Amino acid sequence: MPDRTASHSLEARLGVGVAVGTVLAGAVGFALIGPSAEGQPQDKGTVAQVQVEKAHKAVSIGDKPEGYAVPIRKVEPSEAIRLALEQVGVKEGPGRQTKYHDWFVSTPNAKMTAERDGGFSVDDYNGAEWCNMFVSWVGAQLGVKDMGWDAYTVQHARWFAKKGRWGHKAKPGAVVFFDWQNGPDGGISGIDHVGLVVKDNGDGTITTVEGNTNDAVEKRVRSKSLVAGYGYPDYDAD
Repeated sequence: MPDRTASHSLEARLGVGVAVGTVLAGAVGFALIGPSAEGQPQDKGTVAQVQVEKAHKAVSIGDKPEGYAVPIRKVEPSEAIRLALEQVGVKEGPGRQTKYHDWFVSTPNAKMTAERDGGFSVDDYNGAEWCNMFVSWVGAQLGVKDMGWDAYTVQHARWFAKKGRWGHKAKPGAVVFFDWQNGPDGGISGIDHVGLVVKDNGDGTITTVEGNTNDAVEKRVRSKSLVAGYGYPDYDAD
């Protein structure tokens, strides 16, 4: 089976069941227009994005956001890598569903990101591309600080950049974002897929753990030329 990994497009993530207007609104970023506090038209997608960012910022050491298995804490990179590796071999079930979908849809995060990306139903995440749900799940199970959570690779990468946690050095436990066509030259907007770095192999490749690869969680070796950039969670030193 081909290596079918997640596209960053809203259509690819949510499938043809999403209304065309909603897809366009989410993809372009000009969602339904409503009045701002000053009486001027305002993009509701932008308002929803602000809400998502506020929710991210509210997460700090000792907090236990809804959907997280444990309170936010300092985690060593090896813990995240270990949990991700334990998932290798987990496959999609009927309807392309996984436990990572089940978890994400159950969280308030899903409602916020669905509103941000076009106002679709959170149920549309079920069976959708799930590489970013997998990464988010790992962070939530361990309480990793500043791992971030999302279903949309581009938005997750933008969040890392806004936090000052974006770069181009492969580090164990980093969230790695891929652009199959342009690699680092494509910027954040061209991102197609995401995983976790296990190690830098020192030969121009990295070992990774990725969800939504050949319908499963897999351990892979990837060329660094495919990497758009890395997001760095706030880990303890290993």
